[in-house]
Amino acid sequence: MFYFFSQKRRVVAMLNGHTGRVNCVQWIHKQDGSAETELISGGSDKQLIVWETQNKQLVKFIRLEGHTEAVCAVDAMYQTDESKTELNLLIASAASDSTVRIWSKRGSEANCLQTLEFGNGFVMDICLSFLPGSDVPILACGGDDCKINLYIQQNGQFQKTLILHGHEDWIRGIEWAVCDGDLFLASCAQDCLIRIWKVQAKSTPSVEVKDDDSIRLKENTFTMKNKIDTETTYAVILESVLAGHENWVSAVHWQPSFLKDGIIQQPMRLLSASMDKTMILWAPDEESGVWLEQVRVGEVGGNTLGFFDCQFSPDGSMILAHAFHGALHLWRQTPANKKEWTPEVVISGHFNGVQDIKWNPEGEFIITVGSDQTTRLFAPWKRKHQAEVTWHEIARPQVHGYDMHCLAMTGRFQFVSGADEKVLRVFTAPKNFVENFSNISGISMEKLSSSEAVDLPEGATVPALGLSNKAIFQGDMAAQPADEEEKFNSVSNQYHQIYFQSLILTEPPTEDHLLQNTLWPEVQKLYGHGYEIFCVACNNSKTIVASACKASKKEHAAIILWSTISWKQLQSLSFHNLTVTQMAFSPDDKFLLAVSRDRNWSLWKNQDKKPLQSEPVFSLFAYTDKNTAVHSRIIWSCDWTPDSKYFITGSRDKKVIIWGDCGSAGATESSGLGAIEPCSSMLDAGDSVTAVSISHVLALDESYIIAVGLECGKINLYTWKQSEQRPVLTDWTKCVETDNSQSHTLAVKRLCWRNRVGRAGHNDQDNSEWLQLASCGADHCVKILNVNRDEILNA
Repeated sequence: MFYFFSQKRRVVAMLNGHTGRVNCVQWIHKQDGSAETELISGGSDKQLIVWETQNKQLVKFIRLEGHTEAVCAVDAMYQTDESKTELNLLIASAASDSTVRIWSKRGSEANCLQTLEFGNGFVMDICLSFLPGSDVPILACGGDDCKINLYIQQNGQFQKTLILHGHEDWIRGIEWAVCDGDLFLASCAQDCLIRIWKVQAKSTPSVEVKDDDSIRLKENTFTMKNKIDTETTYAVILESVLAGHENWVSAVHWQPSFLKDGIIQQPMRLLSASMDKTMILWAPDEESGVWLEQVRVGEVGGNTLGFFDCQFSPDGSMILAHAFHGALHLWRQTPANKKEWTPEVVISGHFNGVQDIKWNPEGEFIITVGSDQTTRLFAPWKRKHQAEVTWHEIARPQVHGYDMHCLAMTGRFQFVSGADEKVLRVFTAPKNFVENFSNISGISMEKLSSSEAVDLPEGATVPALGLSNKAIFQGDMAAQPADEEEKFNSVSNQYHQIYFQSLILTEPPTEDHLLQNTLWPEVQKLYGHGYEIFCVACNNSKTIVASACKASKKEHAAIILWSTISWKQLQSLSFHNLTVTQMAFSPDDKFLLAVSRDRNWSLWKNQDKKPLQSEPVFSLFAYTDKNTAVHSRIIWSCDWTPDSKYFITGSRDKKVIIWGDCGSAGATESSGLGAIEPCSSMLDAGDSVTAVSISHVLALDESYIIAVGLECGKINLYTWKQSEQRPVLTDWTKCVETDNSQSHTLAVKRLCWRNRVGRAGHNDQDNSEWLQLASCGADHCVKILNVNRDEILNA
């Protein structure tokens, strides 16, 4: 799956077609400079897909199958056929099967023309173009042998013509550009260098002139026959070597050409991205013609690995970098000063599976955790004097060393998270976040502030040799020595402990700010589990936290209850034999529900407090076992109805069931299955159920609105109302099934309804009530689905 972004920096389309990771995408540029209408992509599923525009939407058009390993690079260009009346598509693709395949697409048919073998080597990047002054295609292949192989198409087949030597490490990127009748090739490698090669036609064969007083670059020449058997000699010379990066150069791209006065113009500007966390914009000097560094942008510090790729905007006014950790970095050229580039707001998100998602109690923002070892906070950006509202990542409260699994909100600006470690960690928002959240969301500080806000730290940082987020107060920042001599008066002062900078923002932060300045202080660690934390839940009065860890034995599958006031362990609830996968407190806080890998659920009741008892005590109230279980596979998810009458379970066996007291006697004193029995018919969801959630707001007919997430990535909405009829047959009504753009491409991990309705219509005349459903999935995505409450039964 991959996304498209518009000039407004928002996702405008999401294309689902690949079954594995997408490794490369390439717009197919037209020779006349008009807008592109086709796109080609390659992935780890060994396939290429050509996407075509239909009704202003890109749709999957044709698949190319033939590679036996993952596709890692692709390029394509239009080529006239022999009659010169129709454009064919010439495609080249490189894969980790040590081959480059040449494809031809005519209309709706495509076939493989040729396979170029590279033995045990790997081609890292490829690029197609035409030889200067001709319609003969030339293919450049750069690989792990440090060489650039040039192929010329003769009689319908590509033949190796020339090998360009010079790089001393793996070649990572190559790209052609045509300027003033000459063909230029830019190449970059892990030797930290960029080389620019020039291909030009020669009228006569070159004659080597021996002159001891001059230094000449060696020309590589080759001869090509055209269709009328006339020969043309071409020379390839090294135009320039660009040295400026301090680490691997991972990508290099020319500024896109544009149409001016009916002529295609190619600006001589080159953009490079490197593992040294910088991008450099190169251009030849106007007087000497020597290629020089014009602009260098990037980030300092952080825990990123550098930039993987880069790209110009069509007009060259913006440059975009793609980091190894999935983040996008955007810079815009300042109109007043062409040499000044400023960072801009760009879409960001998780770069690995998102495991859990929660709204804060007031429904102001959502917070997520993922296998990319981060906790991220997303909120709406409400611009002043503008109706447009967009969602952005505004904080990264936790950057961990373990994969994250779960979280629970324990207050408006406080949460507890669990990861692949035995410890639960509690975080509280700093003052700087609250101020910036007020500016970005449009909520006044008076509504956000409390009496405790006076003592809040300014921010947080991770010490050089520490693992926990340390609170930074105003005094800590002021205490930093300003004089250079004072900085190094002792060994301890040589290494800064304060990386946080308190900045007031009026728009979402950039990636480098997210990494360094948006951490939340860690206020507590909770020890007690023997294995990695798997799920956590908080009751609605925010006084109790329940947690469970991975377990293969009963003694490790116990649920631990914690007090959010003292953060002490209150109770250990032992019943399940395997990992508890999810827990949920009832809205009235009288019950705690747990579901498990052992295919059973357990229901724990909060006993009424005795006069001398200060802490709550939970006891087993109802459960299923091997004799009474209905689900035949792992139960992944559970939730409660807003009135606390019923709860729901969803399982890998594709079943969704609502349970409750359906009129049986003795419900208050029963143990075992007792009065808790299925109150609904068994819903077959059609695929393994991985997430369920019940809206806190009822439908207009007083039925419950239920969201069901599936392993295939779809989210279906149902309404359910208890029927007096026995047996129940028609109590479920399916009202919404998400389409490809709304679905996840991999399993839905969690669903979470916002606890209130809002006027979320898309125009001023729309006064209907809207519900919002947040979801996260293994496809790295976080989505918010707007559901029209007035029309849900008619959808």
